[in-house]
Amino acid sequence: MSNGERTLSTHPDMKKLCYVATIPAVVHAFLRTHIQAATEHYQVTVVCNSEDRFLLDGINARVIVLNIKRKPSILTDIIVLFQLVNIFRREHFDIVHSIMPKTGMLAMLAARMALVPVRIHTFTGQIWVTKQGLKRVLLMRLDKLIGRLATCLLADSPSQCDFLVSQRVLTQNKVRVIGAGSICGVDTKRFHPDLNCRQVARRELGIDDDAMIILFVGRLNRDKGMLDLSAAFEKIARDRAEVVLLLVGTEEDVSFSQIQNICHAVCDRLHHVSFTAKPEYYMAAADIFCLPSYREGFGMTIIEAAACGVPAVASRIYGITDAIEEGKTGLLFAVGNRAELLEKLLELITNNQLRIQLGNAARQRVLELFSSEMIAGEMIKLYKTLFDNIPEHHQNDDA
Repeated sequence: MSNGERTLSTHPDMKKLCYVATIPAVVHAFLRTHIQAATEHYQVTVVCNSEDRFLLDGINARVIVLNIKRKPSILTDIIVLFQLVNIFRREHFDIVHSIMPKTGMLAMLAARMALVPVRIHTFTGQIWVTKQGLKRVLLMRLDKLIGRLATCLLADSPSQCDFLVSQRVLTQNKVRVIGAGSICGVDTKRFHPDLNCRQVARRELGIDDDAMIILFVGRLNRDKGMLDLSAAFEKIARDRAEVVLLLVGTEEDVSFSQIQNICHAVCDRLHHVSFTAKPEYYMAAADIFCLPSYREGFGMTIIEAAACGVPAVASRIYGITDAIEEGKTGLLFAVGNRAELLEKLLELITNNQLRIQLGNAARQRVLELFSSEMIAGEMIKLYKTLFDNIPEHHQNDDA
């Protein structure tokens, strides 16, 4: 269905807030807490490309389904743009908040055309960081245009904010970070150390209780450092029979069979779960979390693992440097440096005291800085501040 809609009863006097995301998985992973908090103050609508009952179950908001493609599709994108304009004009939203690059472009342009007074876009990482030539230039200009169309911009980490300003993509006075960073923070009731879950997950995967699990959660692609992690694991596992690599995520430009080929001598200690709506289940089972990524806006999975008491080894890039306090909650290595990645992983594998110490500190840091309740509360405060600062004649515009 290209223009489906699920409705909920709402209070007519409440202001109207619309979230726009490409796929339900993004709503599930990053917006659920914000939606729950926002429904106390706003009539909330979510626009995405599918009404996935599994991922959107429990979302207390009206859902409008549009055929938003993840990849560029000129004709479809133009159609979606004008559908968004019509929806925004019909609904008279007070705030439109978008996430993901192409969705941000379409939503911010449509909201500007429909005279929506508060237009917010959240940057979650830059695709163009690992690109070259014309493609990099075009993608940077897309982000710049989103920046011009929005009335407020959010970066999900302080270092990402600094990077975007230094690259002259955004201006310092227009972009901000909620709290200490992250899109939505961590639900610490959901993500926590759980011995029973650890034992059950290992039993289901066929992994021994005394095995050392290195966990990766995310898309299997080159930008996430999959080839680097595979090569490092292959060398570690040849000498350390207790080490296991668990990959949780869908295949993209790196297939699991490709990883098996790299680790052919030790592939019996490779495990892959293609999709899960419960990453905390596997984080509770892990000993070390690894994110050797080449680009990240923040590194959300790092603090989710941290909430479970699992320390991380990750690349020293913007975004991740906010998720890890180096030497205190995890270890960092130079991006793309496989020898250093190997060294840092071995440091945690061989030093039980350090691994436990970093894991405990990582959980404490999440509790202090990244709880979902705190981040959601700060977001609601921002909505109110932005709307209260709009000149009265803009609030009353008849779009």
